[in-house]
Parts: sequence; C-alpha cells; structure tokens
Amino acid sequence: MKITYDPEVDVLRIVFNNLPIEESDEEKPGFVIDYDRDGNIVGLEILDASQRMDNPSSVEYTIAT
Repeated sequence: MKITYDPEVDVLRIVFNNLPIEESDEEKPGFVIDYDRDGNIVGLEILDASQRMDNPSSVEYTIAT
C-alpha cells in the first residue's frame, strides 16, 4: 500500500496494489475509486483533502492486535 498527498492539487491518494486501472468512479462527491479489470478496488483518491481531514500530510499507521 502506498499513500501520497499532493498539496498543489490537494489530493490524497491511497494505492492498494499496482494493477492497471480500468475504471474510475466518483462514488460520492470528492471520493474517486479506481478499479481493475475484475472490478477490484485498486486505489482511492480524496479530492480537496485538506477540507476533508485535519492534516492530510500526516499519516498514522497502526496494526491492531
């Protein structure tokens, strides 16, 4: 998984795997979901990220045990 934030365009992108994107849908305003050819989710984009979260350039990662 890879997470990137581009402050110039204010987009946070989460990539789950490196499969080619076959289709992208904006399911809800500001949330774009990318799918592979089998319909599996490949990635997620959050548009206007700084308006939707406190600090899009900060990531906290925790593994629940």
